Amino acid sequence: MPTIVIPPLRRLLQRWGVHPDSHKYPAAGLDIEDAGLPDMLRLPLSQHVGAPAKVIVEVGERVLRGQLIASTGGKISAPLHAPTSGTIVAIDEAVVPHPAALTDVAIHLRPDGLDEWIPLKSELYPINLSEREISDRVEDAGIVGMGGASFPSAVKLSLGHRSKVTTLILNGSECEPYLSCDDRLMQENAHAIIEGARLILKATGATRVLAGIEDNKPEAILAMKLAAKPFPEVHIVKIPSRYPMGADRQLIKMLTGIEAPADGRAADVGVLVHNVGTAYAVYRALRYGEPLTERVVTVAGGAVSAPRNLRVRMGTPMAYLFERCGGLRVPPARVVSGGPMMGIGVQNLDTPVVKGTSGVLALAAAEVGEREASACIRCGSCVEACPVGLLPLEMAARIHANALGEAEEIGLDDCLTCGACGFICPSRIPLVQYFQHAKGELASRGREQKRLDTIKELTEAKAARIEREAREKAEIHARRKAERERAQAAEAAAKAARAAEKETEA
Repeated sequence: MPTIVIPPLRRLLQRWGVHPDSHKYPAAGLDIEDAGLPDMLRLPLSQHVGAPAKVIVEVGERVLRGQLIASTGGKISAPLHAPTSGTIVAIDEAVVPHPAALTDVAIHLRPDGLDEWIPLKSELYPINLSEREISDRVEDAGIVGMGGASFPSAVKLSLGHRSKVTTLILNGSECEPYLSCDDRLMQENAHAIIEGARLILKATGATRVLAGIEDNKPEAILAMKLAAKPFPEVHIVKIPSRYPMGADRQLIKMLTGIEAPADGRAADVGVLVHNVGTAYAVYRALRYGEPLTERVVTVAGGAVSAPRNLRVRMGTPMAYLFERCGGLRVPPARVVSGGPMMGIGVQNLDTPVVKGTSGVLALAAAEVGEREASACIRCGSCVEACPVGLLPLEMAARIHANALGEAEEIGLDDCLTCGACGFICPSRIPLVQYFQHAKGELASRGREQKRLDTIKELTEAKAARIEREAREKAEIHARRKAERERAQAAEAAAKAARAAEKETEA
């Protein structure tokens, strides 16, 4: 199998990112364990990008593991399946992963302890399935991007033919501190991941796989290389450990030298990126017929007694996972869903694990390290750290002055909100919060402008309709008047003719 080597010049030119302390151990050194079942599973209908799923079960109904309980809600959506057998006890609001502990509609399922599956359709050789069959089964299985983006995978597969994709990038970088779920998955299930990647390759029509794995995961790299050895189209590439290496555009640039457009898709330049967890889920769905009902989650942080990686059913509350890891040894200063850099702060431990949950972290006070921000010293550290070459300090200054349009002009839309700039800032300026606020405000203004434009269009359309109706009425009135005048003239002429005829007869 040929080896893909990253050119030294490409390494030198990419002096971006930061190197936060990893904190991946002890969890990274332990085998994945099954988390078991809590007393209640709460399954939000929106666990993916796009329209929420539509409930197709009723309260009181008994369901089996893998049974469809909510169907797709639109072109960009994903179905939802029961993570175990049990009874639907409610379809009601439940807390969801959100910084403000917002609630959303969820299916509440009480497990019966039997974990009884629906009949599954296995395929001994799923690679023999057609491209359409692969895509359809991925959609039916409810698979979404497992790296956190949660974009419906079947929709992404369809981009392969529309954009003539040639390269599939398998994202095994896992650059976030603390997280090691992908690392353990690659070590323990490398064969399944490679087979899943080959299935994605066939579905998209691409010709090669580049699996990028950071060099701080030697065991995973070795396992993946052994699994990929029989397949010359699959290449395992060791990449530098750096945050945010896992961002799509950074990974594409590192592995291929191609720069993906900021205002377009990676598929536009012939590349698709899928997480290793997604490839694993695709393999399980096509080989064994299993829909997505569970995922591997890293449970870690200084407040956790025994950090580890657990195989967790969707809908499991975070409090249950901490109990499975020996409980919390100290009160956490911050609880995070995902990684500490781009994850979501959690206020309520009843928050459930969803398809995009890669980690559940309980960070101790010393790990949070919050302190008051001070004035910018213009050191430029944030500029060096930015993975997309922006000027965070200049954008922040414009946002602070409420010149959001100017911030947008110098690259706000290109910002990944990865947090690298704020992490490296010696003044501890909350740069990412500035950018998130600005993006949210601009999005709000955009929606408001769109609403005003719609109102304007409707008003203009109404005025045009009224004018058209008035013109049509005037035309009808004129036509009828002309018809009446012609009729009157004709009648008068006929009357005159009759009169003349009478005179002649007389």
